Formats: sequence, structure tokens, C-alpha cells
Amino acid sequence: MPSREKLLEVIAIQTEVARLGLDLGGLMNLVVQRTLTLVGADGGVVELAEGDDMVYRAAAGMASGSLGLRLKRGASLSGLCVREGRTLHCDDALTDPRTDRAACERLGLRSMVVVPLRHDGETVGVLKAMSGRVAHFDARHIALLELLSDLVGAAMYFATRFAPGDLFHKATHDGLTNLPNRALFLDRLRASLAQAARDRQPLAVLMLDMNGLKPINDRHGHRAGDAALLEFSRRLTAGVRHSDTAARLGGDEFGVLLRPLAQEGGLEATTSRLAQQINGAFEFEGRMLPVGASMGAASFPEDGTDVTLLVELADQRMYRHKRALQHVAA
Repeated sequence: MPSREKLLEVIAIQTEVARLGLDLGGLMNLVVQRTLTLVGADGGVVELAEGDDMVYRAAAGMASGSLGLRLKRGASLSGLCVREGRTLHCDDALTDPRTDRAACERLGLRSMVVVPLRHDGETVGVLKAMSGRVAHFDARHIALLELLSDLVGAAMYFATRFAPGDLFHKATHDGLTNLPNRALFLDRLRASLAQAARDRQPLAVLMLDMNGLKPINDRHGHRAGDAALLEFSRRLTAGVRHSDTAARLGGDEFGVLLRPLAQEGGLEATTSRLAQQINGAFEFEGRMLPVGASMGAASFPEDGTDVTLLVELADQRMYRHKRALQHVAA
């Protein structure tokens, strides 16, 4: 039986979940973060069943760099959990035939508990607690995770009850702008890199930071800030092609996947055109508010072939651009 303190921790998580309302993405991120402390896990993941795959849609701890990772449902413990609709426990992922051993080795995962998440009577995903140690989880940990999974499943139902078929869209898109979120962006980037390597076709990643959002929020309130985010998103979407992916990665951070990379003018011409599309004031309730972006880019194969490397490189270049703009303004 879990301790009184741990049961109170579950109740505290329940309170936090209630405050999130219909924000499914926020709910999943909260749960994986709280899983770490609740059961002393090294990593926490919410995986959703999508077609033949289990996809990491929220991740924390040792799994945080694997957001968007796809595992085959038929060759993973999480896929088996969905199929059987019951909690599964693994003491050593490197010797258990039910696990995707290669994925576990990449993560450094040795033991785990996988509990089903049910939505409208159907198991649609799992909450997974991970440890880098063999046989870390015991019966108390499993009981706590099952209590938490019941809560998450119910919250998923309420978050999607007005659109029962909209679960995956809510899990993969930003609630304000309706753009793809970080998980879906990384998912598409991984898939596009694999395809680009086969086709020998270049692609590029852009990281964008929306300039001036905090001053707008501070001076005019969050309604104005939300309006600025929506205007920024509209301009960004209008400036990319249907084959590209524009995403809101969180806060004032956005990303664009350019695939294939336009041959005419290359990456420099694309970023210049996008900057012209985005930068400029817009009217909100009789006031002209500025909208602009700092941008950084990285391309495949010139700058690398790894998802994390390309994103980090584009991010570093974006911050250099941001510092240069701040220096000019000063």
C-alpha cells in the first residue's frame, strides 16, 4: 500500500490537472514531470497509439530528448499494454523479450512500468515510468501509477468530450494557434530526415523566436499577447509552402521544417522572404503592436544528419541573430 504522503501527492497532482481544464498537451506534460518524483523514476512518457506505432507525445527526464519517437506496437511493451489493456511491469528491459531492446539501449532504460490510458472505453495510449536501474519499481509504485493513469484517462475524456474523434489532434497541436506542437514537429522532422537520406534531397530547419511578446503582455495584457501570437502564426503559415511544417514549439518559440528545400535562392532567400512576411506591426483594439522574429537555420546534409544536432544548431544561430538585433536596437 502506498504511503500517506504519496497518496497526498497523487491528490496534489489531481488538483493541478483540474486547473489545466481542457489543455490536453499541458496535462500530458504535467503528468510525465510528476511521474519522476511520484515513483522515483528517471524518465516519464505518455505514448499514444497511432496506427501501427506508439508515439512519444510527452516526455520528461531521461526520455526528454526522444519526444516524437515512434515504436512499433507489435514489438514494444507499450504496444502490448494497449493490446491487453492492463498494467505491465519489466525488471530488465535488456533481457525481456516483450521490449524494443534497441530503443531501450538508446535511452539507457533498464526497468519500467507501463499503465494503460483509457479514453471513451478504449485504451489509446500508456503512461510509462522508466528507470536506468534494474528492478527499480515495486508494487507500491505500480499502485500509484495506476491511480494516476485513471486520473489522466478521465482528464483525456473531458478534454475531448466535445469532439471525441479529436484526441490525436489535441495531443499534437497547440491549443491557441492550432499549429503543430513540439512533439509533432520533431516527429515530422525525424520522418523527413529518414526520407531525405533515402532520396538524397536537402531539407532545412528554422528556429524562430517571436520578438516583443513579453513587452506586449506587460503593457497591454495577455489578450493582446494572444492576438500577437495568432497574428505571428498566421503570417508564418502564409509564408511557407503546403509541403513545409510550421509549428509552435512553446511560448514565443516557433519552428519550420522546409522539405524539400527550395532550390531557387536556397536557404538564405527563403529566410529573407519569410522575415519580410512576418515583420511589421498589426492593429489590436486601436493600437499598433509590433510583430517580428529572430531566426536561425540549419540544413541537411550540410550541417548534420541528426535531429537534435540540427535543432540545436538552428537554435544557436537564432540566438545569435536575436543578440545582433538587440545590439542594433541599443
